[in-house]
Amino acid sequence: MNRLSDYQTFLTQFLRNYETTGSIIPSGRALGSALCRYVGSGGAQKILEAGPGTGAVTGCIINQMRQEDELWMVELNPTFAAHLRSSFKHKPAFRDAESRCHLIEGSVQQLGDEHQFDLVISGLPLNNFSSEDVRAILQAYAKLLKPGGVLSFFQYILIRPAKMFVSAGPERTRLKSVGDAIEGVLAEREFAREWVWVNVPPAWVHHIRF
Repeated sequence: MNRLSDYQTFLTQFLRNYETTGSIIPSGRALGSALCRYVGSGGAQKILEAGPGTGAVTGCIINQMRQEDELWMVELNPTFAAHLRSSFKHKPAFRDAESRCHLIEGSVQQLGDEHQFDLVISGLPLNNFSSEDVRAILQAYAKLLKPGGVLSFFQYILIRPAKMFVSAGPERTRLKSVGDAIEGVLAEREFAREWVWVNVPPAWVHHIRF
């Protein structure tokens, strides 16, 4: 399995499931590095990756994990989940970390309270969802994080304002409500932000504590 296979799988799912696949290609290395900023810091970590897709950011997490760290992945798309399972069989770095990694096929909102994480890394395309779903996802992250835990997630720069400029009616209302939900959390909880200009499209990464 190689990077071309990752791109082919991602493009196919983007065309079929645009609502839950936010970009035409997987996250680039610079974006992955920013999202993984707090992997491997402090004591042993239990890490959650929400929406790993084809595993572009997963690979970055695995490369920075220590032997005492543990990774849980939650993926709603069954094609992506199958692709990830194949990665843990065929990619050396993934295979070496398999015993410390766990894949759950479903949504992050379905995770029970028995799961608590030091770090949540989100690859979910929040701007594609309803405002109700965005609020539910952010609330789920808050419940899943241990006290002092960090949530890292990204947004594409200027994409939502650009969409709002050319949209009208219900879609414009949806985008505004999504923006209000995200910005409300950022205003209270964000402690760091990174701009990633070399990604396609450019993005910023938010780091927050609930």
